[in-house]
Amino acid sequence: MRCLWTIAVAFALLTPAGAADTIVLKNGRRIRAESVVVEDDRVRFETPSGWVSLPLSLVAHIEVGTTGNDFGSPVAPFSAPALESSIPADDVAAATLRDGSVNREWLAQLELQARSAEPRAVARAVAAHHAAAQFFLRRGELESALAHYRRALHFAPDEPVALIHLAYLHLRRSEFTAALEYLDRARRRVPESPEVAKLAGWAYYGSNRLEPAVAEWRRALALRPDPEVAAALEKAERDLEVESRFRGSQSRHFTLRYDGNARPELAQDILRVLEEHFAALAAALNYIPPEPIGVVLYTDRSFADLTRAPAWAGAVNDGRLRVPVQGLSQVTPELARVLRHELAHSFLAQKTGGRCPVWLHEGVAQWFEGQRSQQARASLLAAVQRHGPLPLAALESSWTELPAETASLAYTWSLAVVEFLIETHGLRDLERILDRIAASATAEQAVREILRTEYAELEQQTVRFLSRR
Repeated sequence: MRCLWTIAVAFALLTPAGAADTIVLKNGRRIRAESVVVEDDRVRFETPSGWVSLPLSLVAHIEVGTTGNDFGSPVAPFSAPALESSIPADDVAAATLRDGSVNREWLAQLELQARSAEPRAVARAVAAHHAAAQFFLRRGELESALAHYRRALHFAPDEPVALIHLAYLHLRRSEFTAALEYLDRARRRVPESPEVAKLAGWAYYGSNRLEPAVAEWRRALALRPDPEVAAALEKAERDLEVESRFRGSQSRHFTLRYDGNARPELAQDILRVLEEHFAALAAALNYIPPEPIGVVLYTDRSFADLTRAPAWAGAVNDGRLRVPVQGLSQVTPELARVLRHELAHSFLAQKTGGRCPVWLHEGVAQWFEGQRSQQARASLLAAVQRHGPLPLAALESSWTELPAETASLAYTWSLAVVEFLIETHGLRDLERILDRIAASATAEQAVREILRTEYAELEQQTVRFLSRR
């Protein structure tokens, strides 16, 4: 147990957790960093060794990121697009952001001037709203960022930078139809934009339309080399090659594709069970995903080949639910639990805009699946007594590379924490935490705001909860 615990903590601490940005230097180097702040002519950011600053003249651009996890739609990057702006680069942005907040009086003055429709006045108002939107995006406040880009379009309806960023923000919320509408408008203005093609591929893939996704990513690569697009295209082409032979079906909230070896009756039965799970999760989490969710049923071999999942994974959710069903003729209780678990991941990813930490993802998904921590209580308490609670901050990012034994330990601890949260505070507070995660810089901040509890105290409360039981 000591070895497994050490591996789990060491692995997780070496993986970036929470929201992180990428600073792209003009020499091509990429720096993964926390808490990036632009101050006058320098860029300051936080590293494990402390704060570091660089001259702004060395920086090409900054890609604003989100929590690192395996949910949502990871075939495309979650970083904001780096764009060549048609908005003039002057002192507007600096005047818009003052003392760590948006200068709303300044914005109101620019909007008043822009009502004249004079081109320079319009450009300045748009630039100010662009700066404000980026400010809120960095803080994880997607609604505020959306509002500022929409306001920018009020004065310049065809501004491609605002259109493309609006599409990106809708993709973050899994609103693929809305994203494609903005991308179509942007393409009319910038028909050779690799960013438009890149995001359109993401939108089509997220809505389970593989052929146009592949076409858009091929177009994006033809316009500009991009390793993220190349990786997404390779994945989508593998899917398309296999799924071209699949059958299709759909229900109100799902589009399903299944291997020809699976019986049509099984596919319909799975859709029925998924709709039942959908209704239960929507009621419990007070949320309805905005677009149909893709589901793919595989034989064991094609599942392993395509998903490249670790051996201990029973299914995969990478924006679509991928489930192995070889040999099944009906929905077994075990398959029903797997479907409910993976569907919970879709709800969590979309409700939080892709920001839900993995420990909460897995703990909540297990709880909705029907699992409880009682059977593992003794082993968890024994491990805690020897080494202390497993830090939640170390479990916020991907677990896919964990050995099976270590993954089992992380799953059990996450379930125990979520079980304590729900039994002590109720589903309503869990829902409020998820809402705050979508609008907060970190998951720990959301827990602090809703429960008035730090991670460390939550860990100790969970230990006491296990001890009492």
